[in-house]
Amino acid sequence: MSEQTQEPGSSAPRRVVVAGAGMAGVQTAVALREQGFTGTVSLIGAEPHQPYDRPPLSKAVLLGKAEGSAFDVDFEALGIELRLGCEVRGLRPGDHELDTEDGPVPYDVLVVATGAEPIRLPGAEGVPGVHLLRTLDDAERLRPVLARRQDIVVVGAGWIGAEFATAAREAGCAVTVVEAAERPLAGALPAEVAAPMAGWYADAGAVLRTHARVERVEPGTVVLDDGSRLPAGAVVVGIGARPATAWLSGSGVELGAHGEIVADQHLRSSAPDVYAVGDCASFPSGRYGERLLVHHWDNALQGPRTVAVNIVGRASGETPAVYDPVPYFWSEQFGRFVQYAGHHAAADMTLWRGDPAGPAWTVCWLRGDRLVALLAVGRPRDLAQGRRLIESGTPMNPALLADPARPLKAATA
Repeated sequence: MSEQTQEPGSSAPRRVVVAGAGMAGVQTAVALREQGFTGTVSLIGAEPHQPYDRPPLSKAVLLGKAEGSAFDVDFEALGIELRLGCEVRGLRPGDHELDTEDGPVPYDVLVVATGAEPIRLPGAEGVPGVHLLRTLDDAERLRPVLARRQDIVVVGAGWIGAEFATAAREAGCAVTVVEAAERPLAGALPAEVAAPMAGWYADAGAVLRTHARVERVEPGTVVLDDGSRLPAGAVVVGIGARPATAWLSGSGVELGAHGEIVADQHLRSSAPDVYAVGDCASFPSGRYGERLLVHHWDNALQGPRTVAVNIVGRASGETPAVYDPVPYFWSEQFGRFVQYAGHHAAADMTLWRGDPAGPAWTVCWLRGDRLVALLAVGRPRDLAQGRRLIESGTPMNPALLADPARPLKAATA
């Protein structure tokens, strides 16, 4: 893709349109105002609801402890135009127009923040009792299911599957989680790290069945490929998500292998005046030497700040800001607080801090003598210190690092 799609010194944009009203879209609109942008800012969202945060959906909202999770943002006071219940349909970069179900919307700069959409279970469309958990409406449909304490089958033992299973057990439901791989979190963590987590399911009273593929879903029953029939008052599918970019087909915007927008280090797409941020975009990481596609909340929080700085600063010819974060996410499951920072794919050493059979432990990944990632279970101080050490690239002493009683910041070389 082109290294430079917007030329420094171009005229100041008068109208910025943000497609997508989730975390990334809302934070982009807010950050533009914080950076002093005085033009028109329009935020377009497909859902009719006031923009809301997603993490509470699998926790407080799902369990009925909160009615919603709307962002505490006064859009009117900030001069941000909300266009909700309006789905984007296409993009014509040459005309600087976004096509929506309400008609074309012109822009000087467009920020695509349409996020990701859940992957559906093949053959389960239209079967009564099959649910996804991505939107506020999804959570509201599932609340009465938990209240009735139905037998629930969760398909997929990833982050969202574990979080939903946690909430369902808290509500008193019988829960069976089926996972096609040999372990939970198979796509996210190495086998030796994910293995201790498998025991968390039984500890919480949930059944975890690995090497289990769904053959078909019938009303009230999930049939596995080995012939097993699992009673299911409800089926919750959590088998991953893909960037919500199908609407960009034919636009000329470059998409990657996973359907994501291929952004550059400044979060610009291949189309002039089009940025991309959050779950729908990948970016090149100088820190890790590869392109990253990060489907986590913190990425949707941090990326918009870079986009806003670059939109506001481009007219004055300022050097564009580079986006190269230390990825971060967290998960609350089965009474444990799990946090991860970094990217461990290129690590050449794994060190453990603490006993993975216990309630609190950390895994550290190093490349040479530099910490590149860590996963902390019940050790938030490890995470906070480790994240800073990753950012700074501080050399570490592996022997000191493996001592769980020693603070990470005191384990440097």
